Amino acid sequence: MAEPSGELKIGALLPMSGPNAEYGQTFGSGADLSVAHVNDDRLLGEKLVLTYEDSQALPMQGVLGMNKLVNVYETPFVLTGFTGVSKAIAPLARRTKTVAVNGGGVGPDLAQLGSYFWNVIPLANAEVRAIIPYLVTQKQLKRFVLIYVDDPLGQSINEELALDLPPAGGSLVSSFAVPAGAQQFAGVVARVRDAQPDLIFIASYGAQQSQIVKQLRDNGVNQQIASYSAFSIPAINALPEAKGALYTTQRFDWNAPDRLTQRFVTDYQAKYGRKPTAYAANAYNAVRLFAILAAKLEHEGKRVTGANLLEARQQMQHFDLVGGSVSFDPNGTVRAPIQINQIDGAGGTVVSTTQ
Repeated sequence: MAEPSGELKIGALLPMSGPNAEYGQTFGSGADLSVAHVNDDRLLGEKLVLTYEDSQALPMQGVLGMNKLVNVYETPFVLTGFTGVSKAIAPLARRTKTVAVNGGGVGPDLAQLGSYFWNVIPLANAEVRAIIPYLVTQKQLKRFVLIYVDDPLGQSINEELALDLPPAGGSLVSSFAVPAGAQQFAGVVARVRDAQPDLIFIASYGAQQSQIVKQLRDNGVNQQIASYSAFSIPAINALPEAKGALYTTQRFDWNAPDRLTQRFVTDYQAKYGRKPTAYAANAYNAVRLFAILAAKLEHEGKRVTGANLLEARQQMQHFDLVGGSVSFDPNGTVRAPIQINQIDGAGGTVVSTTQ
């Protein structure tokens, strides 16, 4: 392919500051590596450039950043995350025909935000449904207590556990909502201890989830901990108190023999000095997805616009990404197996997979 003749910009609306900045750094690590690979391979006729805006994981800040990416930088494709931010920017994406791709937020209603909002991550309902049979049947953990952040994500997991546990033979004996941003949980820990659960499910994220885990263990609450893909960050995986915790993510076989996965794993470890996480892979795949679609449009002589990217995605059945080939439901949510991971202090171990 010829040398790139110009620049093709896409956007990333991620928390680069504040208590959830580690997620932005994790997503950004995968996205930046993907951009480098796309440019090294000259997959596109122009140089791919990723422009960042800081959402701080806050809906209002997210809208401001999205407006800048759409109206100033004119990006046809924007990476995002967090349920609240995603729901806040979806109307703007729909109105301006800008593709927004979520690789981190998992609220089930993210599947209903319109044709220009895509999810490259399984949503919370799929994650909860995947882990409950393993916990109840294989681990024989029947009595669940939930600690959840009082926002749309936490509320959706509360509803999902209450719905799915009884048919599986388990029960949600108590749920404790905590305010977003709270860092002290002595009262909640005491109530969890009194409930005498078999398992404590944590539905939070960022610094808050780390504090919940630490304060549970520091106060002698030693029951099994489980969570969803928000545990897929280095801070939790390196937290001594989190050792043994179980959590779900999209299925990623880091040992898969395909060239794309092996290149991602090898180059990621070389660049960042650690094993990749599911969130890093999701961001890598989101950029890779754009490159596949944009290359198709270039080959057909069409402009790389949000509307044309949507049409191209709807025409293609499968996409070869890190972890294997995936497809999308009509609502723009990825169809992919889910795995259950256990924190071991050394990058994690996969203990079970579901189809």
